[in-house]
Amino acid sequence: MRNAELIFIPTPAVGHLVPVLEFARRLTDQDDRIRITIILLKRQGQSHVDAYVKSMASSLPFVRFIDVPELEEKPTHVAHSVEAHVYDYVERNIPRVRNIVMNILSSSPLDGVAAVKGIVADFFCLPMIDIAKEVSLPFYVFLTMNSGFLAMMQYLADRKDTSVFVKDPEEMLSIPGFVNPVPTRVLPSGLFMEDGYDADVKFSNLFAKANGILVNSSFDIEQHSLNHFLNKQNYPPVYAVGPICNLKAQPHPDKDLTRRDELMKWLDDQPEASVVFLCFGSMGKLRGPLVKEIARGLELCQSKFLWSLRTEEDDDLLPEGFLERVSGRGMICGWSPQVEILAHKAVGGFVSHCGWNSIVESLWFGVPIVTWPMYAEQQLNAFLMVKELKIAVEMRLDYRIHGGELVSANEIETAIRCVMDKDNNLVRKRVMDVSQMARKATLDGGSSYLATEKFIQNVIGIKP
Repeated sequence: MRNAELIFIPTPAVGHLVPVLEFARRLTDQDDRIRITIILLKRQGQSHVDAYVKSMASSLPFVRFIDVPELEEKPTHVAHSVEAHVYDYVERNIPRVRNIVMNILSSSPLDGVAAVKGIVADFFCLPMIDIAKEVSLPFYVFLTMNSGFLAMMQYLADRKDTSVFVKDPEEMLSIPGFVNPVPTRVLPSGLFMEDGYDADVKFSNLFAKANGILVNSSFDIEQHSLNHFLNKQNYPPVYAVGPICNLKAQPHPDKDLTRRDELMKWLDDQPEASVVFLCFGSMGKLRGPLVKEIARGLELCQSKFLWSLRTEEDDDLLPEGFLERVSGRGMICGWSPQVEILAHKAVGGFVSHCGWNSIVESLWFGVPIVTWPMYAEQQLNAFLMVKELKIAVEMRLDYRIHGGELVSANEIETAIRCVMDKDNNLVRKRVMDVSQMARKATLDGGSSYLATEKFIQNVIGIKP
């Protein structure tokens, strides 16, 4: 009987919902006592988020969804950083979420309703910890990022200097949990803005008040940083429960499925590991000059390619005659079914913006990455992949999409040639090894499976 309920509070963005819903699936599959209620915050213009939830709901029989009424009032102040904006948004939603939690708790277990055992909130929803304290429920953080990011946040909480970081590319930071000194140039952009820094410090301090932290990673991927937390005194236990991703992602119902079929048919006709895939995430819209450099780089490298191209302008930004010159060895699309593409045997390399979800997917399928970070914490992810874990090819570690910098066609050519070189590619071998170990970690008896089991035991009790 599913008599133990967990309340999940995710950030209302598809990139956060994907691992949260998959972790909910894993919990309900792994322990037949668990049912889950997901409280969905609402934001304007999030029809794609609603569509994703609707597409997933039918495959999650022991998960129910409760919508939070959309905020009507405006923010109390103008935020300059994403971090400050999100912190303010979550704080303003606390009264609405509190009411929902109270309603759930008022349902009597005698009526066959599961007893609530704890609250699991996404990283950006850390301010919701106040609700858990009010109702005496344990509070856990689900971190959709990696443990390297968590190490940076812990360093931020312990940092004595309260000022924002200076963009000095020569400044190196000794961050516990990292093997190498970390250059300030790969820190998240918000840390260079006053309100973003303040918001991140608030987030970092709240981590320490949680009962535990669930991380979308595994010991096979991030052994050093996870060992750091294993030995960390006066800090919540960290559960490495990853890698978590939606391996059965269905094509988006609003997208051109005919085009998807064309892409997959073209890949079917290509030799194994012969195609490099380029995709820069939902926010990775490229400017005209950069589009031209990528196109020239693809011409120079002579590799087969599949390019998911989204631009800031409506006009055709490709160099004149480009499509004719690459005809037969390359395909360009707007939206792309990323999981299906990375899973395809023809794909041998991935030029990526280094979002953690994309990294997890590429590692799962054993596809080596070329690092081209764009925004958020992606620069730190790129540093982690190249310098700490040595499972990616460096093109850039500190690129920022709004910085106006141009990456040259020669840089792009060199990086693609490097990742696609099957004869002399230590990175490719390392990625394949990590892929096999990470997959085993999620199976019964694996490190991530056992970490999930330990979390279940701690939050709802040992199974008889």
